[in-house]
Amino acid sequence: MAEIVYRQYIGESDLPHIMSLVQTELSEPYVIYTYRYFLHQWPQLAFLAIPAGSSVPIGVIVCKQSMHKHIANRGYIAMLSVNKSWRQRGVASTLVRRSIEVMKQHGVDEVVLETEYDNIAALALYESLGFIREKRLYRFYLNGKDAFRLVLPIPPDEDQDTPLPYHSHRQPIRTSPFAYVIDEDEDDD
Repeated sequence: MAEIVYRQYIGESDLPHIMSLVQTELSEPYVIYTYRYFLHQWPQLAFLAIPAGSSVPIGVIVCKQSMHKHIANRGYIAMLSVNKSWRQRGVASTLVRRSIEVMKQHGVDEVVLETEYDNIAALALYESLGFIREKRLYRFYLNGKDAFRLVLPIPPDEDQDTPLPYHSHRQPIRTSPFAYVIDEDEDDD
């Protein structure tokens, strides 16, 4: 198995590779301004996975971190993509963990994301990392599919002298594994 090098986004020269991976592997179309919105404001939260000896990334994660409703310091995973031939090697989980570690250094209270309701591989990945299905979003994607919003509450770091405030007021939906609330109100993000 080839060694994989993980590194942070370094600048505009990475953008064509990121766009290519995301456009090839994800169903949602993004314009260049969407990528730049995330990459220019939160470059420290974007990571690429590159096989040793290559210059072409095989995985990417793009995230942001900001205050949500002036209450919670929220991380958001906007895009995660791994080339199909490189899946099942821990690339995606490593990218997610690295991004979350940087978010923790900046006091994140929770990390959220959306994924298609029928993307079993993505749901399994995120749930293995501790994410909880918070709610189902009706016709969330342009292709008409529903999404699940997943949330990962981040407890305060026990090693800190002064713990950061933890404001996760969210409770995961507690229903049967096959029944989720459908949320048509999209302005509560």
